[in-house]
Amino acid sequence: MLNPNLDEIQLTKDDYERYSRHLILPEVGLEGQKRLKAASVLCIGTGGLGSPLLLYLAAAGIGRIGIVDFDVVDTSNLQRQVIHGTSWVGKPKIESAKNRIHEINPYCQVDLYETRLSSENALEIFQPYDIVVDGTDNFPTRYLVNDACVLLNKPNVYGSIFRFEGQATVFNYEGGPNYRDLYPEPPPPGMVPSCAEGGVLGILPGIIGVIQATETVKIIMGQGNTLSGRLLLYNALDMKFRELKLRPNPIRPVIEKLIDYEQFCGIPQAKAEEAKQQMETQEMTVKDLKELLDSGAKDFVLLDVRNPNEYEIAKIPGSVLVPLPEIENGDGVAKVKEILNGHHLIAHCKMGGRSAKALAILKEAGIVGTNVKGGITAWSREIDPSVPEY
Repeated sequence: MLNPNLDEIQLTKDDYERYSRHLILPEVGLEGQKRLKAASVLCIGTGGLGSPLLLYLAAAGIGRIGIVDFDVVDTSNLQRQVIHGTSWVGKPKIESAKNRIHEINPYCQVDLYETRLSSENALEIFQPYDIVVDGTDNFPTRYLVNDACVLLNKPNVYGSIFRFEGQATVFNYEGGPNYRDLYPEPPPPGMVPSCAEGGVLGILPGIIGVIQATETVKIIMGQGNTLSGRLLLYNALDMKFRELKLRPNPIRPVIEKLIDYEQFCGIPQAKAEEAKQQMETQEMTVKDLKELLDSGAKDFVLLDVRNPNEYEIAKIPGSVLVPLPEIENGDGVAKVKEILNGHHLIAHCKMGGRSAKALAILKEAGIVGTNVKGGITAWSREIDPSVPEY
């Protein structure tokens, strides 16, 4: 439990009216509401998870909220990032979030950090806050948030989402486990697809983000049993919650300083390998592809390696679908050989990454092809705007 000097915290007449439903709860009462007003919470990210938790933390009466984000609002965010609106597309997310928070609670102090969180600035940014809430979506930042919280001895309220599943817990609280006890080592880069690649049910982050907000409020008030030592798993399709026990690893390495987390997660190595693959793979632009299609040439096959549901959304005329997972498991390699029948192979995906990977696998099987730079996204932007961009 946090221990502020409650004698210095006074509720205003508006506070009594605004938080009346809290004040009549014995578990909250006057003391609990003062604790909320005295508390400071730092939220990393204003995306799917950050949106609902920021809304509810502000509504609950948290006195000071810090927000770290450097992104701008995109139309594709609006399906799940409910703190933002259409009028804010193209503008900084932290400004959008602050504007919405003050519509809910004009008395909440909102600190903005429009910067990428790094090993150089994390400790300084975290220092003034009681609790850190992790709403990020990548492994380097999750490890960075964890290690900074360990070094500063601050609770880390964690959540993550993917497709129809989410998880939440509380790290580094009252001697409980931290993120490295759950994931001692990061997965290889690219093994876990991002939400942009794999998709996410828009409602899902609302569930997990509200759980994070609930845990934050419980820690501040010192009420109930937190998720420290417990990993809550949620499956939206089955509408089931499961729980796994987490324990501190007695032999885990001691965290003594912040490190290069991109390097730790293998990001530079993966980028170097990707760049090498691109250099070794022939590329063509979407304009080159358009000219080839318009010429009426019949000596090539245009291979689409996206997933079937993506193919239904948008396709380049004349393309043939063989999803990357089929090529990776070997079944698709034989299929591609049969489709080619001696013709030249041209491959594309959404933006060029998956098709480059497919071509590298096919090359090992003796099939050489050309990658369409920028994929169907570039086709939509530069050639045919009627093709939906997703």
